[in-house]
Amino acid sequence: MPANMKNNRVDVSEIARISEHDAKRLKRHIVQTGDIVYSRRGDVTQKALIREHENGFFCGTGCLLLRPGKKIDPAFLTYYLSTKTYQSWIASQAVGATMPNLNTGILNRVSFCAPDKDDQERIASVLAALDAKIELNQRINGELEGLAKLLYDYWFAQFDFPMTAAQAAALGKPKLAGHPYSASGGKMIYNENLKREIPEGWRDGTAESLFIFNPSVSLRDGIVAGFFAMDAVPTRGFMTKAVQRKAFSGGTKFANGDVVVARITPCLENGKTALITQLIDDEVGFGSTEFIVMRGRPRSLSAFGASLARSVHFRKFAILNMTGTSGRKRIEASVLKAFPLPIPSGESLAAFEQICEPMFQKMTLNEKETQELTQLRDWLLPMLMNGQVTVQDSVGSGDGKKRKAA
Repeated sequence: MPANMKNNRVDVSEIARISEHDAKRLKRHIVQTGDIVYSRRGDVTQKALIREHENGFFCGTGCLLLRPGKKIDPAFLTYYLSTKTYQSWIASQAVGATMPNLNTGILNRVSFCAPDKDDQERIASVLAALDAKIELNQRINGELEGLAKLLYDYWFAQFDFPMTAAQAAALGKPKLAGHPYSASGGKMIYNENLKREIPEGWRDGTAESLFIFNPSVSLRDGIVAGFFAMDAVPTRGFMTKAVQRKAFSGGTKFANGDVVVARITPCLENGKTALITQLIDDEVGFGSTEFIVMRGRPRSLSAFGASLARSVHFRKFAILNMTGTSGRKRIEASVLKAFPLPIPSGESLAAFEQICEPMFQKMTLNEKETQELTQLRDWLLPMLMNGQVTVQDSVGSGDGKKRKAA
């Protein structure tokens, strides 16, 4: 369960399931709404507040359970324990020569001074509203990411892209225009090089047929530009963390619309890949020397490139062709260039980009807003907890009440 904790929440997307027999055996480890669950080992500051839809989940042996008393608002306590002061204190108290370990004795020693419960709830409601919007943005982006990857697989792996009017007419069935190509009986031709059937009009090729790898771009030493470290690149999804700005002194260079792929172990195996979208318009940015950059021929192939780089076959090819000593294996750009794939028609590629472009724009806007809201929450958090900022009720236009920070 520690692996499922993120930003004080439980990520249920890949949560483990247990058998009915184990459920009976472990029933004393059932968590309930309002519990706070801590990671017992490793990053001992990692925790999650159990919400209503997680009531009845099981707390694994790698976790510690903290159950607030009746005078304590669980959400407030979660935020209280998220301040840098308490995060640092808990980390400093963890024991273990090789790996930090947390225990209930350490949690029991946490000093806690809080306002009355009404004030706790008011404070927590402000921070929770920010977190709710952040979570909504992340959920929307997850859906859009899934849709883009599904569409890519549907069109370019299963060959069920929309049949054109010309293709339908060639079959003598003009009414099939717009229907899925393969499923509607579109003509397939066996390709000897790819050892598979591909749609008529497509050809065999390699990734280099559609992308320039590590394109040559200029950025002078000392110029302040957008920078992405390896930890800014996600293991899932397409969006990077917030862009940093620093003086260029070396690294891999790229621009908006480029795709970056980690080339070194374990980053490549973990899935570190991203579409660059948050640089200033026409800016050249830079990042880790362990990135490989893919730029479309033409530049408009960003959605296809991002989806290709996330595809199972591309990633498997890259991982299997890594070279080097154990722990320092890499994939070379020259090898990735040779990744074999069917080259779609220009019409299909253009249609895919046209459909996906607004999706990727929305993902970028959501990610930027999430970064701003996260900064605002982290700025407010210590001031709300130490009383520098207070929260008052203000009557809104309706019967309900709004929270106002003062």
